[in-house]
Amino acid sequence: MSRFKRGAKVDSRAGFRTEKEESPVPHGLLKAARKSGQLNLSGRGLTEVPQSVWRLNIDTPEEAKQNLSFGAADRWWEQTDLTKLLLSSNKLECLSEDVSLLPALVVLDIHDNQLSTLPKSIGELEQLQKLVLSHNRLTELPLELCNLTNLRCLHLQQNQLEYIPTEIGQLTNLDDIDLSNNKLIEIPDSLAKLTNLVKLNLSCNKLKSLPSAISEMRNLRMLDCSRNEIESVPPVLAQMASLEQLYIRHNKLHFLPELPSCKTLKELHVGNNQIEVLEADHLRHLSGLTVLELRDNKVKKVPDEITLLQGLERLDLTNNDISSLPNTLGTLPKLKTLGLEGNPLRGIRRDLLTKGTGELLKYLRGRIQEQPEEKIKDEPKTAMTLPSQARINVHSIKTLKTLDYSEKQEASIPDEVFDAVNDNAVATVNFSKNQLTALPPRIVELKDTLSDINLGFNKLTSISPEFCMLQQLSHIDLRNNVLSALPMELEALSKLRSIILSFNRFKTFPDVLYSIPTLETILISNNQVGAIDPARLKTLHRLSTLDLQNNDIMQVPPELGNCTSLRALMLDGNPFRNPRAAIVAKGTDALLEYLRSRIPT
Repeated sequence: MSRFKRGAKVDSRAGFRTEKEESPVPHGLLKAARKSGQLNLSGRGLTEVPQSVWRLNIDTPEEAKQNLSFGAADRWWEQTDLTKLLLSSNKLECLSEDVSLLPALVVLDIHDNQLSTLPKSIGELEQLQKLVLSHNRLTELPLELCNLTNLRCLHLQQNQLEYIPTEIGQLTNLDDIDLSNNKLIEIPDSLAKLTNLVKLNLSCNKLKSLPSAISEMRNLRMLDCSRNEIESVPPVLAQMASLEQLYIRHNKLHFLPELPSCKTLKELHVGNNQIEVLEADHLRHLSGLTVLELRDNKVKKVPDEITLLQGLERLDLTNNDISSLPNTLGTLPKLKTLGLEGNPLRGIRRDLLTKGTGELLKYLRGRIQEQPEEKIKDEPKTAMTLPSQARINVHSIKTLKTLDYSEKQEASIPDEVFDAVNDNAVATVNFSKNQLTALPPRIVELKDTLSDINLGFNKLTSISPEFCMLQQLSHIDLRNNVLSALPMELEALSKLRSIILSFNRFKTFPDVLYSIPTLETILISNNQVGAIDPARLKTLHRLSTLDLQNNDIMQVPPELGNCTSLRALMLDGNPFRNPRAAIVAKGTDALLEYLRSRIPT
């Protein structure tokens, strides 16, 4: 009887083949590496590096064990030492001490693995120039790493490092080091010994300050300290004679850094800080800038000294508290991009802002030509002048249509102030920084012409319904009061474009705002608002800027993503967990798209 069952499949090559477990690294790849000196094992799902890789230049190759004749291209004994090894995007949890068996390595890339430690023997790779360890789980670095004195590039971002060894100062040939996205509380002074460093990234850590010794990095061109807890920048930074780009976004700065000698600085990025004032002295020291990024701060005024930045090409002032622009801004000869979205600008038509930087600068230059060459002095006191009129700029009332009685710290507006208006048509009123607890009753006398009113920094507890009589209003500033509600009568303000309610005591989003379809800007940050109604918000088709920062919003409704008219949506500083901070940081368009993707279907 045949020993084969009828119908069974027979392998005709059985008996001629040796069963062998397949290696995770193909033999052909190792053979090619001996010739080229380069081996790429990225993305192969490796949990460990095979011994055949570490011993690549030690063991006799497989082909040498076979009785074959070799052509000129197959002379295994003429192999090249491995100089480049790529192990990225695997599942390596540790690295063997046998890494020292590849002493000729110049490039070692192990990013995107699960390493929590490094072998001490890594310090024996004396020829190593580039070491990439980013996106792992390292909590510390072995001191032996600091023996790699030929190292030029060291990437350690996206790990869990809490400190950097002082010995890192021995790596004097480094020109690029990335320590971003770790847990560093401080950096050692010895880092200053890296005098050949060109690029230093310290972003996304927990640094509260920068050591003064960092100023000794005379060749540094790019310094990124974004997303830390830095409150001030040491003035000695100005000694960094080669610094061209400085990033300090998302910190706690209150002023621009003082860099009096840093004439090479081209780009300064200080967005998402707490800067309120632009000092003329600070600007004077930044005369070489081409890019100044100040978005998401609290800047209230752009000084005339902005013209000191004659080389400025991009100025980003998005999402600040700027109500007016100096006409001299139009004289900056190289300015190509000016970001102003999210500011309560007055006196400049919205359609002009949408026409682009060129048209806006042209408009500002035109206003300079319209101004008289010398400012007309206030009218002198006479026997007919009322006592309080001496403090009122009558010239401003007549020529600029502005009634300014601000910063007097008075509990009420004297009748003489309104008397000074006489028959003049007033378009702008500024009663900010007083002690007002209620709206001045005589304000309604200006109802036919008043379009812009500033009542910020007072003690207003409520807004009277009579406010709705000012039907020409397009801008209202009520920031820094003690308001907790708005009267529904305000829906009669059919021309209202922007309203500022920041730093009050609102616990709910004012219902009346949903009923004013002309609104383009709503700034209601730093209150206690707990929720918003996206369905009603969507009916505000012109709303482009909504600032809800630093409120008590626990949940962001996905339907908010349907409010596609929004160009600036600020939600930082609220206690919600979703969307994550990384999504919010991507900007309004990405945030709205994410929210839309979460809407239940």
